[in-house]
Amino acid sequence: MGDSNEQGTVADAIVRRLSAWGVDRLYGYSGDGNNPLLGAVRRGGGAPRFIQARHEESAAFMAVGDAKYSGGVGVVTSTQGPGAIHLLNGLYDAKLDSVPVVALVAQQHRSVLGSDYQQEVDLQTLFHDVAAPFVQLVSAPEQIYLAIDRAFRSALARKQPTVVILPHDVQEAPAPDLGQEHGHVVTAPLSARGVPRPLAEDLDAAVDVLAAGERITILAGRGVAHAQSEVHRLADHLGAALTTSLLGKPYIDERLPLSAGTMGHLGTDAAEFALQECDTLLIVGSNDPWTEFYPAPGQARAVQIDIDAAVIANRYPVEVGLVGDARDTLEALLARLEPRGATPWRESVERAVQEWHDTARLRSEVSAPPLNPELAVREFGAKLTHDTRLASDVGSCVYHYARQIRLPGSMQAHLSSTLASMGCGVPYGLAAKESDSARPVAVLAGDGAMQMLGNAELITVAQRWSTWENPQFVVLVLQNHDLAEVSWEQREMGAQPRFVPSQELPEFAYAEYAKMLGLHGIRVDAAEQLPAALTEAFAAERPVVIDAIVSQHVPLMPPFPGAREKLRPMREGLHAEGERGKEALRLLEAYERIADQPRA
Repeated sequence: MGDSNEQGTVADAIVRRLSAWGVDRLYGYSGDGNNPLLGAVRRGGGAPRFIQARHEESAAFMAVGDAKYSGGVGVVTSTQGPGAIHLLNGLYDAKLDSVPVVALVAQQHRSVLGSDYQQEVDLQTLFHDVAAPFVQLVSAPEQIYLAIDRAFRSALARKQPTVVILPHDVQEAPAPDLGQEHGHVVTAPLSARGVPRPLAEDLDAAVDVLAAGERITILAGRGVAHAQSEVHRLADHLGAALTTSLLGKPYIDERLPLSAGTMGHLGTDAAEFALQECDTLLIVGSNDPWTEFYPAPGQARAVQIDIDAAVIANRYPVEVGLVGDARDTLEALLARLEPRGATPWRESVERAVQEWHDTARLRSEVSAPPLNPELAVREFGAKLTHDTRLASDVGSCVYHYARQIRLPGSMQAHLSSTLASMGCGVPYGLAAKESDSARPVAVLAGDGAMQMLGNAELITVAQRWSTWENPQFVVLVLQNHDLAEVSWEQREMGAQPRFVPSQELPEFAYAEYAKMLGLHGIRVDAAEQLPAALTEAFAAERPVVIDAIVSQHVPLMPPFPGAREKLRPMREGLHAEGERGKEALRLLEAYERIADQPRA
């Protein structure tokens, strides 16, 4: 399949190839290096649409967010040198969360490479790790189609970022006329799909392990995205606790009586119980790195299902591995396993889940002037509808997202999980909106993340929102003037006081800033103001920033009962803070009392 009848430059050929791959949106920032490509985008008449970010790092996050929300490939472009370097953080987000992204990165003219020319960076070396599946310099116009096609095929097949490096002079060269010649490789914009299935003997072995278990827990990751019904049915079928990784949280109905919530340091008490008390573990589509929160090695027999054989037994000593599509594999297990009715384990799990729901509610109701962030996030979550797209930034807000927002399994919610990079929230929210502007979008972020990238990308929101079909875009900023997650880590892991010069954040008037940009802004600094503020925000006819002034003293600790061993160093660190640590000590004691409170 050649392009012999096409006209124009290599840049024009790239734009046509992007359209052939179904690319509707191209995120990025311009520079002299990618001017030819952007000129071709202009000539292309809006296919794909170019969406300008305020910074290349944000543009890369937008491409990752686009891939997560749309299920397609995110595409980003930058100029050479500093523009290329700025992409790295977002591309590593894609790499660690297994998301297909293609980066089209400009380079200096071929004639000056190796001369230490202005903005000349060895881009193949720069991107070697982050785009290991495919990073290619296009050294001749005849190479362009195979480079673009292989980049997309590799990104889709491996669920990883890929990079195509485009020298300026190659972009400006005439589009090639490829034929049946030596040195010409004619390719097609096509990615084949298939569904792997586990071997019958492995299924038999998995059934033996699961049938023998009395206390089964399922850990579901992002791999259950297309197997939600099956994983819910299997949990009910076996009376198994259903826990999730952070990436798996959006795909499980957290209202179900066996749904124990997210695992890990920021996870729930119910998930901690389910994982530490089980005798059998079924891992489905997860490669979650919180290994200290898995069952102790040898405690539980384990079965793992994953489409990628390379991750089987990657986090836990698994006894049986099933390489296959989650939906088909779970269906096969359901057909082979006998259903269980009421069991002591089911009753224990359902009790633990209900106790956790009570704990989460009680924590949100603890007085923490000016405003408890857990209450703000809980009430914010209650306003979200099934069709809302939620983006969470990274930091203390993720604890509250994991613990206070119970997702129904039908709401798209994403964040930078494995890389855990601050600053992703507003860029992710923008990508959610640009990929489907009819859907409402909500963003949860802390003040550290907003001051890092979020404030700048609110300018992009102001630039773009009038083009959206539905203008609803609500950003809840938790302003506590502190890098709270790290402050609590300093106390928990080192028994040290909060280091004010590294942790304190300056005051910023987010609501007033939003108004200055032509958006709507609401400031909240008391619990009684929340209901009216949220109602106003979600009814507004333009994007809204809610500046919630919250306490920095609310504890961020691992789930109970494991949290108890962390209380001593936390208290030591807080005592070392003197007068300033007293409020956090009060709240720490209040949270401990809630954990100890008898349940009906």
